[in-house]
Amino acid sequence: MTPLKWAAAACIALSMPVFAAEMGDDGLHKTDWMRDTFKDLAEDLDEANAEGKRLLIMVEQRGCIYCTKMHEEVFPREEVARFIGDNYFVIQMNLHGSTEVTDFDGETLEEREMARKWGLLFTPTMLFLPEEVEDGMTAQQAAVSIMPGAFGAGTTLDMLTWVAEKRYLDQEEEDFQRYHARRIQERNDGSFD
Repeated sequence: MTPLKWAAAACIALSMPVFAAEMGDDGLHKTDWMRDTFKDLAEDLDEANAEGKRLLIMVEQRGCIYCTKMHEEVFPREEVARFIGDNYFVIQMNLHGSTEVTDFDGETLEEREMARKWGLLFTPTMLFLPEEVEDGMTAQQAAVSIMPGAFGAGTTLDMLTWVAEKRYLDQEEEDFQRYHARRIQERNDGSFD
């Protein structure tokens, strides 16, 4: 390899995020911003609120190539990881898991049964919860936004920001699609960092 090609390869390698996806015993990716809780969602919401963060439920499954994409290409990006860590209280659920989860409505089911109850079909799926959940509501009913599937860093960061800034409260003025389009334009114009 010529010195010029070597230098170009080194620049490319250095510009990529350095990340080795850590796997748990359950076959799911683990990050330092995920919380290990008893999965009692009312308690998790209280704890998130006490920290001034938003509760985010991330549903994944073993062998999910889209989850891997998110954990290798999106979540390790400094701006995404920092934003999640600063603004979200994240609990992870296994789409096919057997750990018990207590929903806001008081029903306790295994993760796989809870995912079916909520009608979740895809992984990863992120459920963004409000600061308060009305009595009798499920997490799926209470969610201010649900993001099913793998998206790029820009779309993911825009959704995280849109929810954290409570922009979902006035979707008449700017729903997520309009917000996301504006942010893309700002990034393209260089007026957005």
